[in-house]
Parts: sequence; structure tokens; C-alpha cells
Amino acid sequence: MRHRSQVKRFSRSPEARKALIRGLVSSLVEHERIKTTLPKAKELRRHVERAITMGRKGDLHATRTLLSRYPNKDTVRKIISDLSPRFKERPGGYTRILKLGARAGDGAPMAFIEFVDYNPAKTDDKTTKVKVRDGKRKQTTKEMTTEQKQAYLAAQAEKAAAKKKKHLRQVQSESRRANRA
Repeated sequence: MRHRSQVKRFSRSPEARKALIRGLVSSLVEHERIKTTLPKAKELRRHVERAITMGRKGDLHATRTLLSRYPNKDTVRKIISDLSPRFKERPGGYTRILKLGARAGDGAPMAFIEFVDYNPAKTDDKTTKVKVRDGKRKQTTKEMTTEQKQAYLAAQAEKAAAKKKKHLRQVQSESRRANRA
């Protein structure tokens, strides 16, 4: 019986459940919005809100406690230096869950979980490293915004489609010549 049990088990062992929660917390803190199943989002909300509340203290004890729970230094650094000051005046309720409906494959209820001050336009300004090929087929890495990256990938896809079309025309013309002979 599960009377007064607070933990959702997700049909996992305690170690696997802990790893799942750690990964979800890291992903949510990094991306500020993730898509997951509704029960996982509800359980994740508990952990993230406790972590931010603890991070609001900002002292050494809070840092070490968060590192013991979520051993990703970047996650803990962002909780303490970025998220906690953003929610300094807010007494709780740092996240929201947006229901999406059933997943196509297995019918699981899906949801977005995001921070209440999430702004998708703000996250598009981030720069990422993209591997770029120049004319001599040498590969280099460049810093691009998300918008620039999408434009570059679209141009690459267009070039690949044109190259494929050209190759198809050559094969067809060779086939016609062979049939005439």
C-alpha cells in the first residue's frame, strides 16, 4: 500500500529514479523549458522549486547541498547566480506546467514545464557553436545565433537538394544514351 507515500516511483529503482530526476532538473535549468510526460513534470516541479528556494539563500551550505543533490556544477551555478535572483521577490511557484495532450506513440499525457518568466524570444539570442565547411571542404567552428544557424542549415539543405537533382539528371541522360545505342 502507498498510504501517505510522497514519491512517484515511475517503475524504476531508487537509483534510476534519482538519475532521472537529476537529468530532468539539469535539462530544465539549462533550457528553461522542456517537454516531458505530465507525471514527470509534476514530480520535477517539486524538486526544482525546492532547489531554487534553497539557492535563494546563496550561502556555502546551500551550494554544497545543491551539489550533493545535483552534481552538475553548471546547473548549481545557474540556480544560485541566475534563477534565484530572478525569483528573489517571488514567494514560490517558479514553474508552470502546460498540458499538451496525448503522445502519439503510447498515449502518454505530455506537458511543457517552464519557468514562469520564460520568454522564447530571449532564448533565441543565445549563440551556439556550429561546424561549418568552407569551399575547400575544411571544417571549422563558428559562433552563430539560433536564427543564423537555422538559415545556414536551410542553405546547406538547399545545396544538397540541388546537387542531388543534378546527379539525377546526369544518371537519366546516361540511361537515355545507353537505351538509344
